[in-house]
Amino acid sequence: MANGELDSVLDLNTLEQYCSAIGAGTLLRSVVLFEQLLPEYLANLKNAYHEGNKDVLCSEAHKFKGAAGSVGLKRVHLLAQSLQHGEDPQWPVHHAQWLNDILSLVEGDLAQLKAFLEAKA
Repeated sequence: MANGELDSVLDLNTLEQYCSAIGAGTLLRSVVLFEQLLPEYLANLKNAYHEGNKDVLCSEAHKFKGAAGSVGLKRVHLLAQSLQHGEDPQWPVHHAQWLNDILSLVEGDLAQLKAFLEAKA
């Protein structure tokens, strides 16, 4: 994948800084922890959506946003950022698509992140 395409998926600037500061191996351990917690994050998002609980959905999106951002998953971080803002006028129209995008993209984005870090380690 070209660097420009990868930059739309991963926060390359932050990842490079993390790798310089703590090393790719240490960061990769954080990514593995995120990967272990991912099913719970996604289940919480899906459950809140299916229950029609906007407040819980926004709260769970906020938690997921922070976790995704902390490991450099830029694209899903930005989607979760949109999903967390239930007061946004675009939210009623787009929230289902944002959630669907998160669900469909996160595993592939995570695989790209792990490959990026493994190449640096």
